Amino acid sequence: MSEKSKVIQAAGKRKTAIARAVLRYPSKGQVKINNVPLALYEPEIARLRIQEVLEVIGHPKLDKCNIIINVEGGGKMGQTNAVRIAIAKLINKFLGTKTIEKTLREYDESLLSGDSRRTEPKHFGGSKARKRRQKSFR
Repeated sequence: MSEKSKVIQAAGKRKTAIARAVLRYPSKGQVKINNVPLALYEPEIARLRIQEVLEVIGHPKLDKCNIIINVEGGGKMGQTNAVRIAIAKLINKFLGTKTIEKTLREYDESLLSGDSRRTEPKHFGGSKARKRRQKSFR
């Protein structure tokens, strides 16, 4: 009696970083980011932030899932947050229970909805987005 195989896709965005994730079930239980296993992913703070999403859920079915993530654009922490969002959406699609969604929302609201903040573009009349030349007269 074999279990039916599933393939699920999800994406996560943060600033200019985009992470595309694929979950395969049943499989060996590996998590790879740009073909690098999660255990070897650097920097350490990024690895820990990604692992905490998996630990918050802690479902036994996740030990039999392969999660492969391709991430591009942005900086290291923007990519890390994009990966976190992609993994959370993927697991929510895969398990699909209200308790998982509630747990993720209680832990961090932006894991399922994303974060809409972006950098403000530079405007005319200054050297940066908000900086202007000061007036010295009264």
